[in-house]
Amino acid sequence: MPRRPPAVARVLERVTATARDHDMFSPGDRVLVAVSGGPDSTCLVYSLWMLRRLFKVHLEVFHFDHKLRPDSAKDAQYVKRTATKLKLRFHLVEAASRPSKGASIEDWAHRARYRAMTSVLRDLDLDRIALGHTMDDQAETVLIALIRGGGLDSLPGLAPTTGSLTHPLLDVRRHETHAFVRALGLRPRHDPTNSDPRFMRNALRLEGMPALERVVGRDIVEPIARSAELLQLDRELLADDYRRVLRDNDPGSISGGTLPVSVLTSLHPALSGRLIRAALKSSGGFVTRAHIEAVLDLANGRPGRRISLPGGFTAVREREYIRISSPQNP
Repeated sequence: MPRRPPAVARVLERVTATARDHDMFSPGDRVLVAVSGGPDSTCLVYSLWMLRRLFKVHLEVFHFDHKLRPDSAKDAQYVKRTATKLKLRFHLVEAASRPSKGASIEDWAHRARYRAMTSVLRDLDLDRIALGHTMDDQAETVLIALIRGGGLDSLPGLAPTTGSLTHPLLDVRRHETHAFVRALGLRPRHDPTNSDPRFMRNALRLEGMPALERVVGRDIVEPIARSAELLQLDRELLADDYRRVLRDNDPGSISGGTLPVSVLTSLHPALSGRLIRAALKSSGGFVTRAHIEAVLDLANGRPGRRISLPGGFTAVREREYIRISSPQNP
């Protein structure tokens, strides 16, 4: 077997370690590899193809055409040629709608692609989805969550594995994926929207993060990624405590919008806030920190008080419970 170029060997070593450290794949898994046609996802599909026998997995390729650019079909053609070259089954899903006026194009694209991927996964009874997010994407995600005021649910960024989703490139830098495809003589597609600073992620990548690195005189991606790993451990610990609280109470009642006052007032605010957020989300309300604090204030007050919540929802302080009701079920 010919010796692999160093740039390729480095990525394969990182992917192997990440997949093993986080139990990403089990022998016999059927993995749907999401490929946009850019350098990161092209690196992903080639690296998993090279490691498929080591992991004992079966690979299939997925591409979602957002139809947001006139030439987006060329991306699909490129990915299809890649799948054919690697002798992998190819799945193409084209967007059936467009983002509504005033909506975030980034959020719409992310949600539309996720729905399409999970639909293919379910319909074909596949086991895993592999996504091409890198360590640089992780750092950007953490900073975006910080800018938006996200808490512990969003600040840790991308988890290596979440359900069927996996991120094998999470310990690989973006410049390493570019070096990987160059070493193999590949010519991935370039999406011009990735250079548009009107999108927050692009603005951070192109202007914000380089400016921070100039100010501090050092790389910031790896330290932010290490912080994300530590925060993920904290999030897992809090999630375990939250599940214990649910086990000790009636999760059906809580998801139905009935919250025991004694539980809310005895828990740490991090846990009581999660209970309130779950009750509000199940009722269909949009949840902010102000709403959670209002319900906690209600729990610490006298029975009979009532507060209004977004969407016409109300929360009423009864003797032992706070009951959240919808306009249809007052």
